[in-house]
Amino acid sequence: MTRIYTLVNQKGGVGKTTTTINLGAYLAQLGQRVLVVDLDPQANATSCLGVDKLSVQGGTYEALLGDTNIASYVLLNERIRLSLLPSSPSLAGAEIELVDELAREVRLRKAIEPLAHQYDYVLIDCPPSLGLLTVNGLMAAINGVIVPVQCEYLALEGLGQLTQTIDRVRSLLFPELNVRGVVLTMFDSRTNLSTDVVTEVNRHFPDQVFKSVIPRSIRLAEAPSYGLPISVYAPTSVGAAAYEALAKELLKGDKN
Repeated sequence: MTRIYTLVNQKGGVGKTTTTINLGAYLAQLGQRVLVVDLDPQANATSCLGVDKLSVQGGTYEALLGDTNIASYVLLNERIRLSLLPSSPSLAGAEIELVDELAREVRLRKAIEPLAHQYDYVLIDCPPSLGLLTVNGLMAAINGVIVPVQCEYLALEGLGQLTQTIDRVRSLLFPELNVRGVVLTMFDSRTNLSTDVVTEVNRHFPDQVFKSVIPRSIRLAEAPSYGLPISVYAPTSVGAAAYEALAKELLKGDKN
């Protein structure tokens, strides 16, 4: 059974792309067939996997515009056994080009349907906004959304806005949309603030917060510049251990 999760948070810098890439890499390492879909015009997930976003021949932009040849744009990183539907700066124009199109909110869902059966997991990395691209990501989240939340005070304010958006999409377009889980990122055990945020997020999302907490880590910050997930760049680091634990926790929960 294919599971499709969208990673979303309209606040930038919360570890969303880092979580998408590293969760995907560890799921692949654990024997799962994984496709990462880069739905962000900044194409950070694409770059983090060592692909030059300016040389991309096709990807999510073409998928949203109705190209039926999507499978040919999927890139396989054989070293980590992870597949990628890449993004490029051209994706920035998609929201304008789709504004008058019918069923524009489900373009991504329809585009990846023919591919989904080839994978155990599809992870969609959304842009840090609440526009049409993110709505497409939410509409494609057949098995729910995963919300990375940075362990800082301002992240809590953004979480309320995101919850309202998810509720709006649920009520107007996709009643089955649910939150699969919240991932706490950039946790610093030396500060009371991080601990307070963990407590507050657990209060807002009882039984929906992953137990695996991602620490603030220099190695995690360095890995993207090498085009590698943490599982390859620094496999013995605390960040690597945290993402491996998250992947195992997700797998275990999905089997129950």
